[in-house]
Order: sequence, then structure tokens, then C-alpha cells
Amino acid sequence: MSLLRLDNLPPRTTKGTIVRLLTQVAELEKDQVGAIELKGRFATVEVPARRLSRVVAALDGVLLDNRHVRASAEGGLPGARSDDHFARMIRLLEMEADEEARQALERIRRLAPDEAEKAGESLIDLTVRDENVGLGGRVLVRLGKRNDRPLPWTRLGVGSPVLLSEARSSGAGWRGVISERTETTVEVALEQSPDTDDERPLFRIDLSSDEVARRRQRQAMERAHVASGDSLAHLREILLGNKPPQFLASEVASFQPFDPALNASQITAVGHALAARDLAVIHGPPGTGKTTAVVELIRQAVFRGERVLACAPSNLGVDNVFERLLATGVRAVRLGHPARVLPALRQNTLDLMVEAHPDIRLARRLAREASALRNKADKYTRAKPPPGAKREMRAEARALMDDARRVEAQVVAHVLDSASVLCATTTGLDSEVLGQRMFDLAVIDEACQSTEPGCWIPLLRSHRVVLAGDHFQLPPTVVSAQAQKEGFDVSLQERVVALYGAGITRRLEVQYRMNQAIMQFSSQEFYEESLVADESVRNHVLTDLAEITPSEITSQPVHFFDTAGAGWEEELEPDGESRRNRGEAEFVARRVEDLLEAGLAARAIAVITPYAAQVRLLRSILTVEGLEIDSVDGFQGREKEAVIISLVRSNPRGEIGFLADVRRMNVALTRARRKLMVVGDSATLGSDDFYVRLLEYFETLGAYHTIWEYP
Repeated sequence: MSLLRLDNLPPRTTKGTIVRLLTQVAELEKDQVGAIELKGRFATVEVPARRLSRVVAALDGVLLDNRHVRASAEGGLPGARSDDHFARMIRLLEMEADEEARQALERIRRLAPDEAEKAGESLIDLTVRDENVGLGGRVLVRLGKRNDRPLPWTRLGVGSPVLLSEARSSGAGWRGVISERTETTVEVALEQSPDTDDERPLFRIDLSSDEVARRRQRQAMERAHVASGDSLAHLREILLGNKPPQFLASEVASFQPFDPALNASQITAVGHALAARDLAVIHGPPGTGKTTAVVELIRQAVFRGERVLACAPSNLGVDNVFERLLATGVRAVRLGHPARVLPALRQNTLDLMVEAHPDIRLARRLAREASALRNKADKYTRAKPPPGAKREMRAEARALMDDARRVEAQVVAHVLDSASVLCATTTGLDSEVLGQRMFDLAVIDEACQSTEPGCWIPLLRSHRVVLAGDHFQLPPTVVSAQAQKEGFDVSLQERVVALYGAGITRRLEVQYRMNQAIMQFSSQEFYEESLVADESVRNHVLTDLAEITPSEITSQPVHFFDTAGAGWEEELEPDGESRRNRGEAEFVARRVEDLLEAGLAARAIAVITPYAAQVRLLRSILTVEGLEIDSVDGFQGREKEAVIISLVRSNPRGEIGFLADVRRMNVALTRARRKLMVVGDSATLGSDDFYVRLLEYFETLGAYHTIWEYP
């Protein structure tokens, strides 16, 4: 026997209810139902191991008393070998979670509160400025520093999962999500108000791990492992390389593009994806209009009467697709916490669409009446009530709450069923909301930025899948060195491209961002020289902008500044493990001043570097409003008119550290539209063949310069 876990059970669920659910919905015989352990809203049930996958599939998301039940396998994968793909994925997922928890605990133990704040993952000495209700009934708490001081630089951005706690308390605190940030305040969306006995409490906010996402990924792996006889089992065999993907006979579906501006490679990629019966990949190098192709694919699928699940690993990635879909008139609904959605799009989130529905007022009124009855039943009165009166009031209150939940469930179902496309992060899908809804097509954008377990969550609900991304840019972020060593940073897209190659993949080839000189090296190194700069960007430079003063810096698209011989050696940041280079940082600051003096707005400039310590140093030197300074990882998917890259590494040993991950450099080199400046030590970089070729490329452009030419 294997253990089945049932979550989100309605109040007053009995063992008899569970038996009926298993026999009537999952079609088990009564004698196949083993021991049942019921604890509040969840239960575990012994069921035959050979029937577990079908039972989970039948019950996950089933509606029981106006609640969608969650079903999953409990206690690991039955019969799995240690080398089984899903057993390995789960082991690496848990390894990653353990390392995240270890690092978080280490930071708390090692860093004083002010040091934790300086590291960017905490905000301390906060007071409550305001408290409101919004975002689907959640409590919005606005906090700021005492004396209205500006907030320091922080990694805590809108959508970050956080823990709000009282500074002078050892209590567990309140989990929430950053919903808004200004220069002096931060707003946190919580499920309940942060009540405290202290008359003048001080709070702190700390970055928190997302345990819900980890649990969903594990359950998706377990479901995929045991699936049999359904679309999930079919996709599993293809994604593991046990069965080849299939396409329509023509291999490319014919269609009339909705977007007349699509280029030939985009049309081919969309047609190929439409022809896929199970799996296809759209490979989108930097600036090639991947999101445009993804939106066209989704619109074509909707036009054919299909329901589409559109996902990405990040909230920003989902919002990029969601915003474009809404602009075309597609009926799309955004799932997930409203605080994690761009403000302009929040009215189209499930939570706020439900709140705006006229029927929800009835549900809220019924809930208020139920609450009033419960309070009345619990209230002490001098006059003794008639026998059974309080019991009747409580029963009436329960009936009213059942009616309220029924109305709310109907509204949620109406909103979901009226949409052609549901948009969510890959880990933001939950059967408690979606029930047993299935989709004809799942499109996972930015698929290369997700570890594989995250991608299996939308696969549970889809008959076929299209992965879109670029496996030559940054892989998923993995903090566990051992998990990374064992391949946890290999995305699903990268793995299936290695399995099937050109058979499932179509590459986009026209790029609309970079001057040709900025683009060409990456095209040669990563994309078999297939990229072509569109005529609109091929030769554009800063001097084409009306406000720019012509100079050598502004009229040429690329500059490399060699620091070799300057004595600007790298150093470890004090009390840290990241590296910085002060001489290089000060040189970068002067080049920023050159651009500003030439008339380029600060908001059109970015300074990026692979090292967090250099980011912090540059931010302390360059306090220019509107100027963006960030890590390469933090700037993936972004672009600016001018980008300056600080490579940092300079040492007599020729050690380049994780600069050796050339995908990171591919991202860095492809963020600039009109002007790219790279600052680095050729003597150190020259120890690596990739950087030898890069330096040679700069020389062929006439872009190589020493720092003494530009004091």
C-alpha cells in the first residue's frame, strides 16, 4: 500500500466522506481503502500502490463542498530507483532548499541587524505608517524608517516573499509579499494585521524562502513519476527521451499572422510550434522578438478554439506576456498574488476580478451575517436562552458560511472559465484554485531560467507544451554547489534541445535591439553567425539621438578599455566573499560622466558587473538619480541605450572565477542598444580562450583602447 495525502478538505469532513470520495470519484473498491488518518483540513489514506497515480489524478482539484481538494503522493516515489530521473530531481530540489535555509540561518547568525540590511536582504528599524485593506482582502501595511529617512538600497523588490517581525520579539512573525516600494516606504501585503502589545513597536523585514513553491514542485515530480495512461505520462516519455515528439504531416502549420510585422523566422517558429502534437521549442537569442512570437502563438491557438496556459518562472516574465495579450484583446486572467503583478495589470488578476464581480457582494454579506450569528451565540446574556437556541444559531451561521463559499466558488469558476488564457508563474499554479481544469497548450516563456521541477507544474495540466527561451543565456539560479555540480542548473529546455536538437527547435534570427557591431561577437560565438540586425538598428549609435554631442565615445558603438599594467588588482570585499576593483570602479564612474556630459540621460545608461561587491562599490561612488547599477544576473532581459560592463578580475595568476561561465558574458554583451563599453584587464582575461577571441574581436573593430588614452 502507498500513502495518499488529501489537503484543503472542507470543515466537518469525516472518514465516511473520504471513503465515498475514493469509491465514487477515484473508483476504488471499499476493500482497497486502507487506514485513514484525518487531521483537520488534511488526511492520509492507504491505497494500493498500483492505483496511486490514477487516484491522485482523479482527486487532485476535485470539488468537495465548494472547496477544491489537493491530492498528492505522500512519502516519496513508490518503487523509484535512486537513479530515477524524478527521484534525482526531488533529491536535488531538497538539497537546494536545505542550502537556501542554511545560508539564511548563517546570515542571521553572522550578521548584526545593520549588517543584514547592508547586505540588501533585510530592512530594520521600521515603524508602521499606515494600514489598509486591499488586494483581494489582504492587509496592506506601509512601513518606513523613523524620522522619515530614505530606505537604503535593498534586494527586496515588489513581489519578494518576506517575513515581517517585531524587532524586540522572538515570535514567528508574519509572512507576506512586498506590494509597493517608494524612496521612503515599503508596503507589505499580509493575510492578517501584525498585532503587537508594544505601544511603539519597531519592525524588521527579511527576505523569505518560498516553501509553497518548493512543495508544489515536489508534488509535480511525484505526479509525473507515477502517471500512466494520460497526457502527462505521454509528455513524460517524450521529455525523458523514451518516445520521439510528433508533428503534423506538414511539420509547419499554415496560418495567417495577426501581427503583420512578424519576420520570416518568427513565422516559421510559430508555425512549427502550432504543428507540434506534444513538444516544440522557440529559441530566442537576445533582442529577436521572442515575446512577440510567443504572443502570436497564443493568439493563434486561441483563434483555433484552444485554452492556453501561459507561464514564466518570474512574475515580470509573466507580466510581459500578459500585458501584450491584453493589448491585443485576448481574454486573459492573471493568477497569483496581486502584489506580485505590475500595478497597471492588477485589475485583471483573478483576486481583483472576483472582488469586482457583482455576486461577490452577496457572498460578503452572507459571511458578515454568519459572523454576527456566531458572535451572538457566543455572547453571555443574563437571560437564559431557550434550549437549543445557541446551537441553532451556530448551525445557521455554518449554513450561511457554506452559502458564502458556494457563491464565491461560482464567481471564481465563472472568471476562470470565461478566459481563453490563464497567465501565472510556473510555481503559481494550485489545484485549490484551478480545480481539475486542463489546457490544450502550455507555453513556458523564459523556460531556461527555471530549474526543471518548476516546469513540470504546468505540464500536469497540459496536453502539449512549447518552451521558449535561450539556453545560451544565464541558466537557473542555484545556490547549492553540490546540486549545481549534479546538473540542477540544467533547464528542461536545455535538456530537450540536447536530446532532439533541430527536430523540435526553431531559432529566431532577426534582432531589433543592438547595433550590428554590438551583436556580431555573440552571433559568432553562440548562434552560428545566424543573427541579422534589423535595418532599424543595424547602424544606430548615440549621435543619432538629437540631444547627443558628437565625440569618439558617442559616435562609435563599441569601446574596450584595457586596465592591464594599471595596478588595479581585485580584492575581496571586507567580511564577504564577493570581489571588487576600486580602480576600475572609479574609471567606470568617469566614463559615466562622459556620457552624461554628452547629453545622454542617466535613465538611458546602465552599469553592470558580474560581482555583487562591485555593484555595492559602484553604487557608493555613483549617486546619479536614474542611473541603474546592477549585476549581470539582475539585468537579464533588460536593455539600455548605453551599457558599461566592469569585469573586475585582475590578478597575476590569470584567475577569472565565474567569468568562465560565458553565458553570463553573453548576457552582459547583449544589453546595449547603441553603445557598449567594456572595462577589463587583458592580461588576466587572456588566460581563457573565449576572452582571447573577444579581445581579438574588439581589435578588428578598432574598439581596443588602453585606460591611459581616457584619463
